[in-house]
Amino acid sequence: MTRILNHRGWLIGLLCSIQQLSAAPRVGSCAVFPDDHIWNTAVDNMPVNLLSGRYVETIGANKPLHPDFGAGRYRGVVAGIPFLIVPRGQTRVPILFRSPESDPGPFPIPPDAPIEGEGGPPGAGDRHVLVVEQGECKLYELFAAEKQADGSWKAGSTAVFDLNGYALRPAGWTSADAAGLPLLPGLVRYEEVAAGEIRHAIRFTAPRTRRAYVWPARHYASRLTDPQYPPMGQRFRLRQDYPVNTFPTQARVILRALQKYGMMLSDNGGAWFISGAPNDRWDNGQLRTLRRVHGSDFQAVDVSSLQNEPNSARTRKSRPDERGPRPPAPGLRQ
Repeated sequence: MTRILNHRGWLIGLLCSIQQLSAAPRVGSCAVFPDDHIWNTAVDNMPVNLLSGRYVETIGANKPLHPDFGAGRYRGVVAGIPFLIVPRGQTRVPILFRSPESDPGPFPIPPDAPIEGEGGPPGAGDRHVLVVEQGECKLYELFAAEKQADGSWKAGSTAVFDLNGYALRPAGWTSADAAGLPLLPGLVRYEEVAAGEIRHAIRFTAPRTRRAYVWPARHYASRLTDPQYPPMGQRFRLRQDYPVNTFPTQARVILRALQKYGMMLSDNGGAWFISGAPNDRWDNGQLRTLRRVHGSDFQAVDVSSLQNEPNSARTRKSRPDERGPRPPAPGLRQ
């Protein structure tokens, strides 16, 4: 009987492990979107975009992959985009914003919320503030944030996302990010790398983008119309035969995620700059080995067949040959 119980316990443990591996990524007690959300959907079986080669060239085929995060500070600034978890019922404060494409407050943002780039020289970061409220599982994001003496905040733009849902911004709207996407789901976080797997796409930037966006992005930030430039929201992945096993542990986990989930173009910035949250447990030496990867090692992929409908981030997660007729590709905003 003991042996049967032990086998049963082993089986339950195995099933729990499988369930955990297939679950959506989490921050605190909240899932960061459902597991069939586009941020959490693998693209290793998606077809290569016909303009892949041109996109890679205009971003920089010879440019290295750049981890824009790490341990400690760089030029006086915490290395990465910080975020804060607050309890349910956190005091809500007024938010004064400039962009009409913003969600109004009040938001549960405490006066000590960390600001990206704070303490550095002018232009050191986009001064993002990211807050997750537990219980409600809502994500609040600010761009160009400024604390006010009375506890309120000023911002260039704001956005609120329900982490249990699939809603996108209204078509044509920005967010706290240029592409109208949330930032938090695309950050590389130390805890998931330490656990051995990243289960979502990674946010990245490119120097020049097109005056266009593709699903799930909702906004562009460019005057360039030449099709050689990638649109906001374009997904890229690391080629499957890239020798990731030659890298140290932290870099290897990130590269495996780039092969399976890829990265999503979210803003204008440095070539192949991937975003992450700061943590003093990062090994900066290991992260620097990512610079051995170059733009020519990436492919742009076509994820349009994953789309259920244009205003939802929910995906069809079956393999391409099981999906049946392919829906029309979403139009580009021109």
